[in-house]
Amino acid sequence: MARLKSITGKNDVPAEHHAIVDAIVKSRGGVQGPFTMFLHCPPLAERVMHLGAYVRFEGKLDHRVRVLAAMVVAREFEAAYVWGAQTGSARRQGVPEATIAAIRDRHSRGMPAEDAQIVDFTRDLIRKHRVDAAATKALQQRFGDEQFIELTGTIGYYTMLGMTVNACELEARPGADALPA
Repeated sequence: MARLKSITGKNDVPAEHHAIVDAIVKSRGGVQGPFTMFLHCPPLAERVMHLGAYVRFEGKLDHRVRVLAAMVVAREFEAAYVWGAQTGSARRQGVPEATIAAIRDRHSRGMPAEDAQIVDFTRDLIRKHRVDAAATKALQQRFGDEQFIELTGTIGYYTMLGMTVNACELEARPGADALPA
């Protein structure tokens, strides 16, 4: 059970923040997941909503790449809610079950090289707080500088979500893929 009350509508925030709740509902179809926690600080929720819209829907980075990075972040942070949300998205993007299992089991064996490149880069950035020059150069050659920064920003965005759901102990939705204990 979440540590904070889940905020799911305008009645849960002061009237001056109702427009923020409306914008979140409009952009996401409802107040759910981390936003039920972010709305304890509506100005932050609003800014996270805008960043998330760019990262998830508006950027140039391929959706498959985004979801791979998000799954790695979720696994590395053991963020159950984010993991559950991202595995469904990964399947819709055609990510093989073997890749999902490898990320869950914290290795890169058996996944396509293009996927492993994203997974390993994301893990290195999270675990070591740095990436080596060769990995950076390879990603810059693959994506260009703009999408390289988009990938890094995507990792940062999902890191923020992971930290928030963990601090608030937000559990995965019922029926979502679970992380191993």
